[in-house]
Amino acid sequence: MTSILDDLSHENIIQRMLNYLSNDLHPVPVNLELLVTRLKVLAEPKRLIIFNLLMEGVQCNCELGDTLQMPPNLISHHLSKLRAAGLVDVERDAVDSRWTYYSVNRAALDELNAAFGAFFDPNRIKPRRPNCGPQSLICIPETNKVSKQPSNPASGKN
Repeated sequence: MTSILDDLSHENIIQRMLNYLSNDLHPVPVNLELLVTRLKVLAEPKRLIIFNLLMEGVQCNCELGDTLQMPPNLISHHLSKLRAAGLVDVERDAVDSRWTYYSVNRAALDELNAAFGAFFDPNRIKPRRPNCGPQSLICIPETNKVSKQPSNPASGKN
């Protein structure tokens, strides 16, 4: 037996969620493939920690390795994934090109903030009348507030 979740791809789910955004809350269309790629990259805990450290400012591989107690090759691996997703910028030292400095790609950060800010905006929450269960029978449509039922229906007291 297949469920409805089996028929939905990640891109499909995100597109359905973003379809609820109004144009004035989300004026710039979101590149869903890029958003999915970036979220997958940041879902790895070490990469998220590295990204967080880069939010504090420019870092080199050795600084990240010292802070995280990780070998340089593993730091480089995670940084290459972050770079491939467009989340991190790299700059070689002008004096000694063996030194590489990493920083957050501000344009990518702005895109993520815009996408999440619009999606998680509390103003998107709409009042809704339940269509099932006991509350569907006692919901007041004009105000969308649930009326209180007496705790003892026989006595009529609350």
